Amino acid sequence: MQYPELIGYCAAALTTVSFAPQAWLTFRTRDVRGISLGMYSVFAVGVALWLAYGLLLGAWPIVAANAVTLALALAILAMKLRYR
Repeated sequence: MQYPELIGYCAAALTTVSFAPQAWLTFRTRDVRGISLGMYSVFAVGVALWLAYGLLLGAWPIVAANAVTLALALAILAMKLRYR
């Protein structure tokens, strides 16, 4: 593994893992009062675009991180719409 790719995987892991506690708390409590529908909608679109960008480049750290983050963001967004 090359040094830039290692940095990419580390960055991808950290940013994805940093999102996990909020997702877990939301799944566990179903409390979505503090979550902005507008922010999460824009965030999910942005993550989807990063995922597409990573796929187009064949940049697997970008693809892996954004695929997981998009799944979590969409799940939280769905809960926001369901439990508001």
